[in-house]
Amino acid sequence: MLDDNQKALQEKTRAFIAEKIIPYEKDPRCTSHGPTEELRDELIALARAAGLLSSHMSTEFGGLGLSHMNKAILFEEAGYSPLGPVALNIAAPDEGNMHLLHEVATDEQKERWLRPLAAGDIRSCFCMTEPAPGAGSDPTMMQTTAVLDGDDYVINGRKWFITGAEGAAFTIIMAKGEDGRATMFLADMDSAGIRIERMMDALDSCFPGGHCVVVFENLRVPAHQVLGEVGEGFKYAQVRLSPARLTHCMRWLGAARRCHDVATEYARTREVFGKRLGDHEGTGFKIADNEMDLHTARLAIWHCATVLDTGALGKHDSSVTKVIASEASWRVVDRCVQILGGQGVTHETIVARIFADMRGFLIYDGPSEVHRWSIARNIMKGRTPTQIFEGDL
Repeated sequence: MLDDNQKALQEKTRAFIAEKIIPYEKDPRCTSHGPTEELRDELIALARAAGLLSSHMSTEFGGLGLSHMNKAILFEEAGYSPLGPVALNIAAPDEGNMHLLHEVATDEQKERWLRPLAAGDIRSCFCMTEPAPGAGSDPTMMQTTAVLDGDDYVINGRKWFITGAEGAAFTIIMAKGEDGRATMFLADMDSAGIRIERMMDALDSCFPGGHCVVVFENLRVPAHQVLGEVGEGFKYAQVRLSPARLTHCMRWLGAARRCHDVATEYARTREVFGKRLGDHEGTGFKIADNEMDLHTARLAIWHCATVLDTGALGKHDSSVTKVIASEASWRVVDRCVQILGGQGVTHETIVARIFADMRGFLIYDGPSEVHRWSIARNIMKGRTPTQIFEGDL
């Protein structure tokens, strides 16, 4: 059960999304590659005025200092609109990058990159995924290299599916050193040696800056722009990925709930074969299954949030939750398309848009197959459920 403060946070965010953000959903500045910068700036200003901007950040950086559990409440409400996470400055990849910088960056790096990012003044991207034979689900296959040359690292490589790269002010780059270990680097996107090769066409349209192919050609990054310690890139990736994986689940749960609400209202009002659509078992059972999937996903998210709030990395917990929440949310949205019939495959409602946006959720931040493999591997090590879910991995 939510306490009074959590209920107030939920109600405030829900009202903000309904009154201020949903009216923008048909704005022509919502493009196939995400909201334009002009639209994003307007939305950010609304959230700033409401005191809801970058709520996940510490108060030092203008946020509300929310716990993971409280983030679960707010992020679900934000996800109710495709524009909600953008408005509240909690969309991927910026939200995950803010968390990583807050945990790992030096004070100088925080002032240069984190503070304007948390203020909503700039955007960022995270460059790790590569085309074959490079890093994808297996990050150890990384091909991008970083070679020390005097006081600089010289980076060469090619990344793709880089969300938000177009228009980003800076990037976090994962590259492999001469010893084969990975390191993270911070670089401004207008640096000589960084080139956006092309924008990739994708199913989704909810991320500002779309998804891009980014090329590094003899990019020189000063040693003081290493993020964290040299050779510890994979460790820091876990610092970023477990919470970011969970916040994806939170946001998409809100989107699935939106579809459920739209489809349920339609089923209450549409008359067919002598009674309401929802009174037919074929539809009523879908609505019931939606309710159960939403509930199961929410409980999994709240459990994982509680684990992270203890300070544990929660790698196993976040893998379990990612599979449960992504597949449950997808089932909900798919059923809603079916309930709506012809309207479900058009843009007469928001459901078709969310349907297209959400499909990638079963792939990014680890496809379900990789998480299942990881979950099974932990179980096969012979650990007890208590050991697995207390972060003893």
